[in-house]
Amino acid sequence: MSFSSKTKNELSRIEVEDKCCQIAELSALIRMSGSIQISGLGKISIKFTTENAAIARRIFSLLKKIYDIHTEVRVRKNRQLKKNNNYLMIINNPIVTNKVLADTGIYEKDKEQYFNINYGIPERLIDKRCCRRSYIRGAFLGGGSLSDPEKTYHLEFVTHSSKHAKDLSNLINSFDLNSKIVTRKENYVVYLKEGEQIVDLLNIIGAHSALLKLENIRVLKEVRNNINRIVNCETANLSKTINAALRQIKNIQYIDEVMGIENLSKGLADIARLRLQNREASLKELGQMLSPPVGKSGVNHRLRKIEEIADKLRMERGEYDAIKEDSNKK
Repeated sequence: MSFSSKTKNELSRIEVEDKCCQIAELSALIRMSGSIQISGLGKISIKFTTENAAIARRIFSLLKKIYDIHTEVRVRKNRQLKKNNNYLMIINNPIVTNKVLADTGIYEKDKEQYFNINYGIPERLIDKRCCRRSYIRGAFLGGGSLSDPEKTYHLEFVTHSSKHAKDLSNLINSFDLNSKIVTRKENYVVYLKEGEQIVDLLNIIGAHSALLKLENIRVLKEVRNNINRIVNCETANLSKTINAALRQIKNIQYIDEVMGIENLSKGLADIARLRLQNREASLKELGQMLSPPVGKSGVNHRLRKIEEIADKLRMERGEYDAIKEDSNKK
């Protein structure tokens, strides 16, 4: 089962006692996964379609609690996947249907008694903070999805209406989040991509188990990334140390061939011999081998002087430009 499905199953088990919150959640479910069918003689029915059994039970339970009706439920095999069931719930009673659509703000009558579909979120449904949380929860159950946090952080709501997408985004952002909207084919997608914001949203809608799971994954990924950064940094520093040591040895060997190490000053000759004898030692370790000991900066200063002498000898012998040219080619 996917991380998204587990989250929806958890949300479907949340008990909602206040009727205002129940209606807010049902309103979101109708807008996200419901459809309105109008037939002859003005008969109107509402249909819900979902592949998640927990969400089907959730819708059935909400309708029972609010309107005390038993909704017709049909179960069909998904022809494409040939393994998942498709749950279809239908409200056929015209009196109940009109009551549901009016209560959830799906449509309202105008002065001429015509019905106007409201694609946005009615303000009266989200006056209270608890109702706002319930609406977002219903929107996620009806048309939301959450990517596996092991791979990426991405939570989204897919809706058919631009008006509903804008209202839903504003509703989410009223909790100090930063959701955005993008079009995908003929749909509008409200999404969050930051792990911390997704955690906050899961807390808002009550998915606490999913929240803890995501937080654990975030911590592990952060630790893993920090370890990788440290290892990469150490590797880079080690490479720099090795390259510097090789360059120093090459300079010392060149000086020895051309003029002899013994012709250097005592301080430079001592560090030169130690470097040749201890090729893998760090500057600090080389300094501790000297008598008296010399600090890291002192050792570095002497090795730089040796490099300057080697470069000067190469220039005098006409070898410096050739070495520089070969280095540029590499």
